[in-house]
Amino acid sequence: MEKRVLLAASGDLRPTANQVCWQAQHEMEQQLMAVLSNRYGVNVERIHQYDNSKGHGFLDSQRAGLEAFSRVDPTVPIIVAESVWQYSHHVLPGLLKHKGPILTVANWSGQWPGLVGMLNLNASLTKAGRAYTTTWSEDFQDYLFHQTVASWLNTGSFQHDESHVAPYNPGNSAPEQTGRRLAQAMRSSGMILGVFDEGCMGMYNAIIPDELLFPMGIYKERLSQSALLYAMSVVPQEEAEVCLQWIESRGFNFHFGADPKEELTREQVLSQCRMYLAAARMADEMGCDALGIQYQQGLKDMCPASDLVEGLLNNAERPPITRPNGSLIRDGEPYVHFNEVDECAGVDGILTLAVNRALGQPLESTLHDLRWGDKDRTGTTDEYVWVFEISGGAPPAHHVGGYAGSHGYRQPSMYFPSGGATCSGISHPGEIVWSRIYVDSNGLNMDIGRGRSVELPAEETQRRLDATTPVWPVMNGVLDGVTRDQMMARHKSNHIQVTFAHDASGADDVLRAKSALAAEWGIRVHWCGLG
Repeated sequence: MEKRVLLAASGDLRPTANQVCWQAQHEMEQQLMAVLSNRYGVNVERIHQYDNSKGHGFLDSQRAGLEAFSRVDPTVPIIVAESVWQYSHHVLPGLLKHKGPILTVANWSGQWPGLVGMLNLNASLTKAGRAYTTTWSEDFQDYLFHQTVASWLNTGSFQHDESHVAPYNPGNSAPEQTGRRLAQAMRSSGMILGVFDEGCMGMYNAIIPDELLFPMGIYKERLSQSALLYAMSVVPQEEAEVCLQWIESRGFNFHFGADPKEELTREQVLSQCRMYLAAARMADEMGCDALGIQYQQGLKDMCPASDLVEGLLNNAERPPITRPNGSLIRDGEPYVHFNEVDECAGVDGILTLAVNRALGQPLESTLHDLRWGDKDRTGTTDEYVWVFEISGGAPPAHHVGGYAGSHGYRQPSMYFPSGGATCSGISHPGEIVWSRIYVDSNGLNMDIGRGRSVELPAEETQRRLDATTPVWPVMNGVLDGVTRDQMMARHKSNHIQVTFAHDASGADDVLRAKSALAAEWGIRVHWCGLG
């Protein structure tokens, strides 16, 4: 008897992104369906169809997802196939009501952020407590893919290898003592996350319930992006010009053109300078320890992108921002920004800044998308090298050459119609600590490990950029003790937090101090690849 399986494809909320990316999604689905049919005798039925009027076949809203799921038998197994960035809330409500087994699938490609989209959906399902199975493949022919699919079809699940994970075993080293002291002091004084509108791009996983933050002494100041627009409007033109001149004086490379619809213009960057000044002042006025700008929906139609703003805020050396009394806001250190209002990254950023400051390590941290990875085609290293890449938030201090090695390209118009400069660059080589805070089993967890940012030949780095989004900042990352498939199976986010240390010993100290601080706050800490 032929086995029946349903298929859904969650897409973007932005029509232009859905239209541009649809062909890649369609080709991926056809390849996947052919393998399932020919090898497993599976009849795959899409629960929604191509829409001629929209020019794509994605579920592009929460309502569209609810309607599609309402028309199907809830007991039939379902696949969510992704080769693009997707908004998890388009399918999450339907999946939560669905009774059949769930399989999330992504193609192993950097072209569009399908792996990123799938990881976000996985993390959202994890937070919601809904069981699922996940897999990924370049051509749907490899052993792990077939092992996963066969098990899922037969039993409804598959257990990936997570032998690289172990619970943090608290010790009494000097860095751990420092971490615990910091945790107690920070809880006592209280910390505030400045949140410019929650729920960016359907990232349910990026919203931490307030009650999980309270025991740590962390609270949210919910700020309005309409208020941010007003605050930007009253920043004097002369002040924005001074800010831009400061950036250019450090050697930052802006790639200006004449056509604002497709090219970067000076006025777009001046608007970003106004946002940089206005956002920091609003957050400072409310006593926020970190801030997150949603940008995306809403602001994308009103002003240039926030990404240059975010990179500047996350840098210790940055254009000065004055209060009305003339004093400087956070002079000489980052004003932690969590890209896309990812509150999990916001908590991690506050924690990291405190630890690195206490240990005398570099103060900058950022999140990246776990975008893609590949072997080094030039053969300079045998290690698996990830492409960590994000539209914004990466500080110039992370780039080879600092400001002088950083570039401002126009953001892609299909995502960012109003333009704005990226804060692009190639991360310098060095020792890193990576981590991710996430919600699982109604509590906060942290996965943490060690790795390195590695230098690759220029042609190899360019190949990787060209295979992804070449105008965005990138880190060529190697993770210690964690394979590609272990990382994909375990990681509970589209984002990964990274910070540098001066050397390997210093990075080990940061890891221990961060682990102890988080554990003292009641976060369940998991060491990854450190056995």
